[in-house]
Amino acid sequence: MTRTLLVRNGHVCDVETGEASVQDVLVSDGRIQEVGTGLSAPSSATEIDAAGQYLLPGLIDAHVHVSAGTADLGAQAEDSPFYVAAQTGRILKGMLDRGFTTVRDVGGADFGIAAAVAEGLWPGPKVHFGGKALSPTGGHADLRGSGRQVLDNHACCPNIGTVVDGVADVRRAARAQLRTGADHVKLMLSGGVASPTDRVDSLQFSAEEVRACVEEAENANRYVTGHAYTARAVNRGLKLGVRCIEHGNLIDASSVELFLEHDAFLVPTLVTYEYLHSEGAAAGLPPASQAKVADVLEAGLHALDLASKGGVKIALGTDLLGDMHRHQSDEFRIRGQVQTPAQVLRSATLVGAQLLGREGELGVVAPGATADLLLVDADPFADTAVLAHPERHLRMVLQDGRVAVDRLSGSTAASA
Repeated sequence: MTRTLLVRNGHVCDVETGEASVQDVLVSDGRIQEVGTGLSAPSSATEIDAAGQYLLPGLIDAHVHVSAGTADLGAQAEDSPFYVAAQTGRILKGMLDRGFTTVRDVGGADFGIAAAVAEGLWPGPKVHFGGKALSPTGGHADLRGSGRQVLDNHACCPNIGTVVDGVADVRRAARAQLRTGADHVKLMLSGGVASPTDRVDSLQFSAEEVRACVEEAENANRYVTGHAYTARAVNRGLKLGVRCIEHGNLIDASSVELFLEHDAFLVPTLVTYEYLHSEGAAAGLPPASQAKVADVLEAGLHALDLASKGGVKIALGTDLLGDMHRHQSDEFRIRGQVQTPAQVLRSATLVGAQLLGREGELGVVAPGATADLLLVDADPFADTAVLAHPERHLRMVLQDGRVAVDRLSGSTAASA
């Protein structure tokens, strides 16, 4: 049965130009059919009066861990997969309630989570997944403490990553993720905060291992994204063919040049450091990881400013863990310190869609696009607070042309 929806008289946001104009949007079978004034629809169509509201594309968070119900990822690796799944369902619903209709999971989510959302078993954003991130022994996804020798790498364990060493193992692991339908493969190219035994400034994987993973991803028409902080790690990854860099807090001008040369993406995740600093201990972040937060916290805004002014393609990411997921929207406020509201919104829509290979389908309000749409009660091009505070400003979420969250008519969805 054809489902038709007409949203009338909303201020439709063109995220590319940063302008909004009063128009109607006609939706049928989950896709936008027309955008214009005075549109008509069949008598059976549902109409939404959006007068005074701003209509924009659903948001894309390009760096999440939807299964991370705690900041102690090492402990979660030993939890029941059923318990982790229950936490995942709650986390996904919270993201949708905040206006995120698509996310890219870069460690932990698999084909089962993506299918659960796609089939309507869980309310949540569409999940682009990479499966388990690849880490060398002692690397960012090796979550054993320094005194523990036993490693359980079983595919069913709820780890965010898997430990592999050597070119042959990297190829096998990359193929294993791609076999399940993964949209990308993630490599840990440097140390990180949440891992117990590596330094933030360390390099991880040999050049040969990185090249092998890039080749496997390219053979499958997919790409490699890399966790990296320092300019040394970022630049090395870009030169070896990595298409996207996660975090990049310590990049420099040479990194910006390489991003442009290789047409690569950057996904900063500033909000996670702010809340790891203030709430990490309460959320389960181990002491060894708490001590590393300061290494990257102060540099993040400078790196974002450098990349933004340099013309790097920047997507929006958050990387939150445990109870800190509730701060997801605060990434808009933080980025607003160095970027305009239009630039931040573009990162969370157009650029995110480009990274996912779904240009024209996601991130725009245009004919042919998926009808993932938000109604907010103020101009998102004027103030990042509009999207930073969905509990105040977000009135409705449409996903695939269906009303997923409705605060416009008085019913309020619960957030997690």
